[in-house]
Amino acid sequence: MADRTITPEPVAPSPPSGARREDLRNVAIVAHVDHGKTTLVDAMLWQSGAFRANSDTPDRVMDSTDLEREKGITILAKNTAFRYRGVKLNIVDTPGHADFGGEVERGLTMVDGVLLLVDASEGPLPQTRFVLRKALEARLPVILVVNKVDRPDARIAEVVDEVYELFLDLDADEEQIEFPIAYSNARAGRATLEEGAEGTDLGPLLDLLLEHIAAPAYEPDHPLQAQVTNLDASPYVGRLALCRVRHGTIRAGAPIAWCRADGRIERATVSRLYVTDALDRVETDEAGPGEIIAVAGMPEITIGETLADPEDPRPLPVITVDEPSLSVVVGINNSPLSGQDGSRLTARQVRARLDQELVGNVSIRVRDTERPDAWEVQGRGELQLAVLVELMRREGFEMTVGQPRVVTRMVDGKVHEPIERL
Repeated sequence: MADRTITPEPVAPSPPSGARREDLRNVAIVAHVDHGKTTLVDAMLWQSGAFRANSDTPDRVMDSTDLEREKGITILAKNTAFRYRGVKLNIVDTPGHADFGGEVERGLTMVDGVLLLVDASEGPLPQTRFVLRKALEARLPVILVVNKVDRPDARIAEVVDEVYELFLDLDADEEQIEFPIAYSNARAGRATLEEGAEGTDLGPLLDLLLEHIAAPAYEPDHPLQAQVTNLDASPYVGRLALCRVRHGTIRAGAPIAWCRADGRIERATVSRLYVTDALDRVETDEAGPGEIIAVAGMPEITIGETLADPEDPRPLPVITVDEPSLSVVVGINNSPLSGQDGSRLTARQVRARLDQELVGNVSIRVRDTERPDAWEVQGRGELQLAVLVELMRREGFEMTVGQPRVVTRMVDGKVHEPIERL
C-alpha cells in the first residue's frame, strides 16, 4: 500500500455512556473457498468510487501477494475501506480455507458483524461451517449473501434451507438464526433483497449492512485500548501493528503504554499512525474508537499485545486460535545437490526464517527435534504448510521437508488426535 497524508477526519464527540460510532461500520466477509468474497469486495470498491474509471486496476485487488494471485485464493486477511451514505465501511476480506483459520479468527476480532457468502449452486461447504462457527462463537450478527445467482444451475431456495440447517447444527440461538438474506451477482456488481429480482447495483446489500450491523460501541470515559491483531512492514517506518481501537483515542507522536505478551508494560511513542482508505494506507494525526489502524514506533511488537493509556494501562485478553493439527519436519538440505537452487542454506538462516514466521502467524508452532538442523513445524493443514514452504523456496531457502504427520496430545493418559467435522 502507498503511504500518503491527508487531513484527519474529526473523531466523533463523546456521547453518553455506551456510545456508538454511527459514522463507522466494521464488517468481515467470510465464505468457503471460491464463493466470491474478493470479487464482491472489488465490486464494492468500484461502485464506491475508490478507483478512477481510467485506472489500471486488476481483478481481485485484495489478493495482493504473488501466491494469492497465482492460486486464486485468499491466504492473508486484509482490510479495505470506503464511504457509503456518509458512513465509513471497513471491510475485512478473510481466507476461505480452514488451514488459514488463524487469519479468520484475527479478522473477526476487528469487526462487529459478518457477510456470509454462499454459492447459489454449491451451497454451504465444509469451510462454510468453519467460518460460520467462528462468527457465531464471537456472537457476531450475520447477513447471508447468496452469491452467483446468475448460474444456470442455481438452486437458491434449497441453498437457503441448507444454511438454516447449518445454523441449527451449530447451535445458533433464536436471535442468530433470524438473519437477513441478500441475493447477489458479485461479478456483475448487483444485489437485491428479493429472490429472482435482477438488481442494478450493490446498494440494497450496503443498505442492509448499515441497518443490520451495529456501529462500534465504546465507553467515552474508558482509557485507550487497542489490541494488535496483525503485523505489516513498511520500508520507511519498519514494523506496523494493525489494531482496532476499542476505547479512547490514539494520537501520532503521543506516548502510550505497550502491554507486552509476557506481562511487562513499557512506555512507547506512536511515531506514525495510519488508517485505510480504499487500498491506500493514509497517515493521520488521531483515530477514535472503532477505527482499524496501523501504528509504527514499536519494532518488536507482536500479535495479541495491547496499546493502552500510559496513565491507566489495561491489557486486553490474548487472542486465542485453534491448535495445530498437522506437522512436518523442516531441515537443511544436506544432499549432494545442496546449493544448486538456493542461496540460503545454513541451519541458522532456516531457523531465523521460521522464527520470523512465528511473529506474524499465530497458528504456526515450531518445535525443536533431536537434530540441531531440523525443526518440527506445526500448522492447521497441508495447504498452510505448503504455502509456507513455497514462500521460503521463493525467498532462496533450500531445505528438506518430511512427511506430514498428525499432531497428537496426551489427555488423561491416552493419545488423542484432532478430528475434522465436514
